Amino acid sequence: MPVISVPQEFNEERLYVDLHSIFGRRLYLKCEGFNFAGSIKLKAATEMVEAAERDGVLTPGSVLVESSSGNLGVALSMIAASKGYRFLCITDSRCNLSTRRLMEALGSQVHIIAEPDSVGGFLGARIDYVRALCASDPRYVWLNQYTNPGNWRAHHRRTARAIARQFPRLDVLFVGAGTTGTLMGCARFFREWHRPVRVVAVDTVGSVSFGGPPGRRMIPGLGMAVRPPLLDESYVDEVVYVEEADTIRACHRLARRGFLFGGSTGTVVSGAMDWLSQHDAHELTAVAIAPDLGERYLDTLYQTNWLEDLYGEAVLGPGELTSAVQPA
Repeated sequence: MPVISVPQEFNEERLYVDLHSIFGRRLYLKCEGFNFAGSIKLKAATEMVEAAERDGVLTPGSVLVESSSGNLGVALSMIAASKGYRFLCITDSRCNLSTRRLMEALGSQVHIIAEPDSVGGFLGARIDYVRALCASDPRYVWLNQYTNPGNWRAHHRRTARAIARQFPRLDVLFVGAGTTGTLMGCARFFREWHRPVRVVAVDTVGSVSFGGPPGRRMIPGLGMAVRPPLLDESYVDEVVYVEEADTIRACHRLARRGFLFGGSTGTVVSGAMDWLSQHDAHELTAVAIAPDLGERYLDTLYQTNWLEDLYGEAVLGPGELTSAVQPA
């Protein structure tokens, strides 16, 4: 049996859900939410904190500060509590209330940005606030998930290797694109692997990561208001864009079968199913990475009033998924 002394030592790597009975197409969903932080962000958070400690950047008197839409903030809150650091998360009004409360329960402070930047949106405003804070007090240490190579190295070293062990005949991998740490780590690993693997990035409509036009995005997690500095498109074979309405439908379809996943997972599943349908890929071995679970979305994605106010009464009506595929 596993026995741990600090929460970041536990992360279940081997759990996959076969979605064939739910969606009619075989897709193995790698579940990354089964750790004490509740998401895949625990890996990047651990890697970045440990690297900062080794480099002498993070010391006992330091105060961690990070911009996060939610899940990385929770992971850093947990690690900070475990290691005895203070942590301040800079988030914005789209962050789920339950996520904010969880960070505070772990002893962290949360600062909410209420107004987006005219160019960089909420992300730009969050980063500007962090930079000003660090300039005002040398005790603040910003790990900067958007540029930190530890973000992608965590997934090159752990996530991709775990998938390769379980699926030695992998054909296609679907990875959601936010900071692109998971995407770049996995894509780099499989570029060097013993057989070709098609890496498909899944992004949300309204994100500018791959050059798409900016638009309203209400579900935190995937997507960026500025191009991700970690992104190298030469490692990406295709990009799938998913409407938020399709994210919601995928989440509810999974929930009706007893699997409660978060918004990022719903986006990845929606995009992957659309790609598999367009390619008639019955013989391919396909894996998608599920970054999160659904409990933190109970007041948003799974709350009827919230859905109808933002997306209309027909958002959960019948209909096909309508994501679009384009070459990278």
